[in-house]
Amino acid sequence: MQSLFRACSRTSSATQGLLLRPASSTLILRFYSSRTDGPMFDKILVANRGEIACRVIRTARKMGVKTVAVFSEADKNAMHVSMADEAYLVGPAASKESYLRGDRILEVAKRTGAKAIHPGYGFLSENAEFADLLERNKIVFIGPPSSAIRDMGSKSASKNIMGAASVPLIPGYHGEDQSTETLMREADKIGYPVLIKAVMGGGGKGMRIVEKKADFEEQLAGARRESMNSFGDDRVLVEKYIVNPRHVEVQVFCDKHGNAVYLFERDCSVQRRHQKVIEEAPAPDMTPELRKRMGEAAVNAARAVGYVGAGTVEFILDPSKQFYFMEMNTRLQVEHPVTEMITRQDLVEWQLKVAAGHLLPLRQDELRLHGHAFESRIYAENPDNNFLPGTGRLVHLSTPQPSDHVRIDTGVKQGDDVSVYYDPMIAKLIVWDHDRHAALQRMRVALENYKVVGLATNIDFLHRLVDHPEFIAGKVETGFIEAHRAALLPGPKTVDSRGLAISALALMLKEAEQHQRLNTHSSDRSSPFGQPDGRRLNQQHARSVELLSGETKTSVSVTYRPDGSYEIKVPGAEKPIVASGKLNGDSLKAYVDDRLYNVTVVLNKNNLNVLYDGVQHTVGIPVSNYGQSGDAKGSLLAPMPGKIVKVLVEKGQKVEKNQPLVIMEAMKMEHTIRAPADGIVEKVNYGVNELVEEKKMLVVISAEADTKAKA
Repeated sequence: MQSLFRACSRTSSATQGLLLRPASSTLILRFYSSRTDGPMFDKILVANRGEIACRVIRTARKMGVKTVAVFSEADKNAMHVSMADEAYLVGPAASKESYLRGDRILEVAKRTGAKAIHPGYGFLSENAEFADLLERNKIVFIGPPSSAIRDMGSKSASKNIMGAASVPLIPGYHGEDQSTETLMREADKIGYPVLIKAVMGGGGKGMRIVEKKADFEEQLAGARRESMNSFGDDRVLVEKYIVNPRHVEVQVFCDKHGNAVYLFERDCSVQRRHQKVIEEAPAPDMTPELRKRMGEAAVNAARAVGYVGAGTVEFILDPSKQFYFMEMNTRLQVEHPVTEMITRQDLVEWQLKVAAGHLLPLRQDELRLHGHAFESRIYAENPDNNFLPGTGRLVHLSTPQPSDHVRIDTGVKQGDDVSVYYDPMIAKLIVWDHDRHAALQRMRVALENYKVVGLATNIDFLHRLVDHPEFIAGKVETGFIEAHRAALLPGPKTVDSRGLAISALALMLKEAEQHQRLNTHSSDRSSPFGQPDGRRLNQQHARSVELLSGETKTSVSVTYRPDGSYEIKVPGAEKPIVASGKLNGDSLKAYVDDRLYNVTVVLNKNNLNVLYDGVQHTVGIPVSNYGQSGDAKGSLLAPMPGKIVKVLVEKGQKVEKNQPLVIMEAMKMEHTIRAPADGIVEKVNYGVNELVEEKKMLVVISAEADTKAKA
């Protein structure tokens, strides 16, 4: 296989208590490890991609450990590839042919002399067979023993082990009989609502909440399919669904010498599609006594399976402050940075030291809480369309400045593509301050300065979330988004008159720039017809600029004034707006009436994106649609790129409004396409396992009356 070699400069190891701020890195960590005894690996392989691969490489570099990256054909220009000392191609874009090919990854480790493999999270991080494979080949797996992965990887087995270890459990069925009849009978015994969960699951995949018995079979079928697609196993368990619960997890660490500690808790209650959106540490409204009980229960859980390394024990915390074991993730969690910020410890450094046989860097009585931290996950997704993941190019990407208070973990840069093949996370935005209130204010400002153009993101949604009064008060629970849907998901926003005026100003200035460039090549630079200022003899020049806000077309009147400014009239505005500005690349200093706005302006295809005051407006520039014919009415378009996993209808079949028609899989999640109205299926354009591009027609449905008329 081809190999790529990348040279990296080395920074010296951390001095105890020293704040490190690598010049080219967005990672800001403090290190206070008190034990540094024993040898360390000279080279490790990072069996992952994206931000977690970059994260591991940074710590390894700081420790003087060389790194080997692996990459798929889709990732040949990825950030983690350029950061590592060596990088090797392991297969095509699909993860099952690259990042999940343990045999190829092992081959690269042997070829390069890597002494250990860090799996990151996802992919092979909780694969017991891969851990066994490495052990047989005398390569260290930077993670727990395979036996612990197996014990905790099965939700049914883990519940039995936890019960024996006196860890509190939620009432439920974890048996081997997987017949639909048995599962329904057990659900009846438990009482609705119930939660169906994949036995081998995680990350919200293969999970369904069932409110009533009539929905059980349909939800069970969906959970089984999703579980099989994600984990190769369709077994499920059924548990009582606790109403208004909080998701509180405890970070644990164990070494090979029998020592175990907990590094306090994280609250991860705010979720969509059972996946976390924003996390914080410590958890709000947590008493020292409850923290101690939950921490000790988490350590007992880890000890019960002979755990080694970093792990997270997840609990459900009910409104009465009773907690129940949910599952244990036998890897480093996505949200580990908030724990690092409040403990001033580098958990990846701990992982490498423990895997190399060192004692834990700190004892339980040496660990201290410092302030409060939040992590917002920046995703390429559309919150207004049920958080559907998106793909596309990062046409513009600018971020807050990293500091002691702001950290950004990412694996992408401007110009990179968010691919259909992998998770749509763009970055993790982490903030820290001395208390929750101050940290939350840090997050607000940081989100205002995180700007992405080219695809839909959840940044505006995160703005609304951190500004919500109930979130500010710390009153969070797993149903938070649904409970406050009206405030958090108000639907697509229209551009206000100020936004339209700034957009018109930006277009005028961009047009003037273009005129100026053309005029430099003109044979008659003094011609009034080549001037960009709109001057006309004996009159002020006025023109109309048409802009699209969603489906609404607005005609904005722009009049050129003698002083170089513009008078802009927006329909519905109380009075004309006087505006001027200076454009420098994507940065616009806009003077609008008596205020200066610092605006980011990005022209992407036929859309003008203007970002200011923490708000992003996308304004369309209408163009003629030549060569288009036909009527798409009655058709169903793919909401995103994906694969067809099930077709539920056939040509000629009668369907009712909201009836499931097609099930797509994208980003490892299932999406059900439903009938928009009653009718008859005229055509099904795709079959099972076929790949579909975004906005391709899946099914054509005609109203029954139309079909009879044609006959």
